[in-house]
Amino acid sequence: MLKYLFIIFATLLLIVSASMLIASDTDEPRPRRVIQFSGLVLTGDSLKAVPYTNIWVRNTRRGTTSDYQGFFSIAVRERDTLRFTAVGFKEINYVIPDTLTSNRYSAIQLMTQDTIHLAETVIYPWPTREQFRYAFLNTEIPDDDNERALRNLERADMKERLEKMPLDGYSNFRHMTDQHAQRLYYAGQRPPMRIFDPFAWGQFIQAWREGKFKRDD
Repeated sequence: MLKYLFIIFATLLLIVSASMLIASDTDEPRPRRVIQFSGLVLTGDSLKAVPYTNIWVRNTRRGTTSDYQGFFSIAVRERDTLRFTAVGFKEINYVIPDTLTSNRYSAIQLMTQDTIHLAETVIYPWPTREQFRYAFLNTEIPDDDNERALRNLERADMKERLEKMPLDGYSNFRHMTDQHAQRLYYAGQRPPMRIFDPFAWGQFIQAWREGKFKRDD
């Protein structure tokens, strides 16, 4: 009797040990496979491409950026968490499933627009009140019409003085060469006399009719 009980106990012990060994083998986590994850990043309302979206694998330094058409491709592992961020959109987290049967996986990630209301900000050219006060007290006010008129009179006065200023050496030389060229032009012939010029007489009569020779009493 005791012999049969010992055999039964040993058999049960072997069965339990084998089942525990099998269970321990099945519970060991298998290594995570590398998946080539590709897809498109689109807006959730209009399905338009979201270009230059930042895609990062959390807790790592690996990441990529979508192109102008919203396409991206990155090598990840099963159960990795991807973070999608783009300016003007809410942050999205996506977990790579561990039930994939292929080493390639594609998905379309929809982004939701994020509306941010900023407080009104007035930009001044002076960073501090002290600089504003200094600029306000030391700013040169533009000239009015009276100041501009005085400057114009100064220009007219300078022009009149310039006309009365005697010629310098270069100007005297030019005047002498012009007179010499005029004499050479009529060399060998009698120079014309302006008193017999009908055009000059016409100008004289026109000026006389206009009263340019009247004396101001």
